[in-house]
Amino acid sequence: MIIYKDIISGDELFSDAFDVKEVGGSYEIECSMIQVKEGVDVDTGANASAEEVTEDLEHGVSVVNNVVYSFRLHSTSFDKKGYLTYIKGYLKQLKAEKSFASEEETKAYEAEMTAEVKKIIANFKDYEFYTGESMDPEGTIMLLNFREDGTTPYFTVFKHAVKSMKV
Repeated sequence: MIIYKDIISGDELFSDAFDVKEVGGSYEIECSMIQVKEGVDVDTGANASAEEVTEDLEHGVSVVNNVVYSFRLHSTSFDKKGYLTYIKGYLKQLKAEKSFASEEETKAYEAEMTAEVKKIIANFKDYEFYTGESMDPEGTIMLLNFREDGTTPYFTVFKHAVKSMKV
């Protein structure tokens, strides 16, 4: 299994247990909504009769995003101006962390990240923002969006922002 960690904060953000695709300068991580039961699950062996069956969730069951749940991500929020301020500083910090070998690699990084940020800003209202478990304000922000069907969630994260670790 490969775990992807935030280069800056060291938080584990996602793994190859989820469908991960490289799209331009980002990874897209397919996720889904799952039901999670809190506490101890005790099965008494009883079945509900046809009249008692309801579509409601059981007591203590919540519906969560499987990537958010698995990697203990935390929801955060930005307005467009706040995100632009964050991303400018973040990309400078990321560039310093990466320490590229050549000027060509640096220019390729800058061009790729500029294109990714433009794409995000163009669709800014469609995203929800998540940070890693440590909630490091300088760490990576994962972007949650939904596919064209409106029900299939996926995360976007810059591929330069993570390092892979085989476990």
